[in-house]
Amino acid sequence: MLFIVFAIVAIIALIAFVNLKKSMKKKEANASILVFLVAATIATINLFTVIPAGTVGVVDFLGNVSDNTLKPGVNIVNPAANVIKFSIKTQELKETMNVPSKEGLSVSLELSLLFKLDPENANEIYKTVGPNYANIILIPQFRSVVRGVTARYEAKALYTASREKLAGEIMEELNGLVGPRGINVETAALRQIILPPRLTQSIEEKLQAEQESQRMAFILKKEEQEAERKRIEAKGIADFQAIVSEGINEQLLRWKGIEATEKLAGSNNSKVVVIGSGKDGLPLILGSEK
Repeated sequence: MLFIVFAIVAIIALIAFVNLKKSMKKKEANASILVFLVAATIATINLFTVIPAGTVGVVDFLGNVSDNTLKPGVNIVNPAANVIKFSIKTQELKETMNVPSKEGLSVSLELSLLFKLDPENANEIYKTVGPNYANIILIPQFRSVVRGVTARYEAKALYTASREKLAGEIMEELNGLVGPRGINVETAALRQIILPPRLTQSIEEKLQAEQESQRMAFILKKEEQEAERKRIEAKGIADFQAIVSEGINEQLLRWKGIEATEKLAGSNNSKVVVIGSGKDGLPLILGSEK
C-alpha cells in the first residue's frame, strides 16, 4: 500500500516538475524534483523486505498465498503483497493442569513443551490455520495427549523412573498428531508433580522403609564378610601351630642345645660350662663372667 501511495506521489511530482520547468518557475521546479526523489526512494524501498534471522516470510497477495517462503535476509517482493513473518526458533510452552491417574486420582502436573515450526510448512500453516497456530492446534492436542498418557500410569509411578518414560510417550504421541501439520516437538519435560497429600506421605514412607531395608542388608552382608574373614584367620593360625608342633621333637631340641653350647664355648668371653645330663639331657650353663 505504501508503495502505491509514494509511487503516485512521485509521478505527480515528476509531472509538476516538467510543467514548472516549462513555465520557468525554477524555485517550484526544484521543490517538485525533491519531492519526486523522496517519494521514489520510499517506493523503491518498499520493493524489498527484510526477514530477520530465525524467521521465514509467507507472501499473501490478495488472498493468493505463495508456495515459496521467504528466507532470512533481504528479499524482493511484490510491493502490493502482504508478508507474514513466522518464527522458526525453538519456543517454550508451559502448562499446569490437573490430570487423572490410572487409579482415578487427580494429579497436578507442571509441564514444559519445546517446539518449533517447520519452515517448509509455514505457508500451509498460514493457509489452513493462521499465525495463531499454537493456540489452535498445539495446546489442545498437548492437553489431550497428556491426559491420555497419564491415565495409563499409577500416581506413584510419577515419583519413580517411569516419569521419563511418560515424558517420552507424550512427546511421541504429540509428534504423531502435530508433526504432519508442520510443528516439530523437541521435548516434553515434567517440571513439577503434585500428588494428593496422603499419597505423597505414603510414597515417602515406603521409599524410606526401602532405604532402611537396603541399609540393614548392607550391614548384615558386611558382618557376614567380617565373620568369614575371622574364621579364615583362625584356621590359618591353627594350621600354623599344628605344622610347628609336628616339626618340634626331642632330638631337634637336643641338637639345638648342642649348637648353642658350641657357640658359647667358642666365644672370647670367660664362662663356666658344665657338660652333663640336665633335664632332657641338655648341657647346663652354670655361670659366666667377663
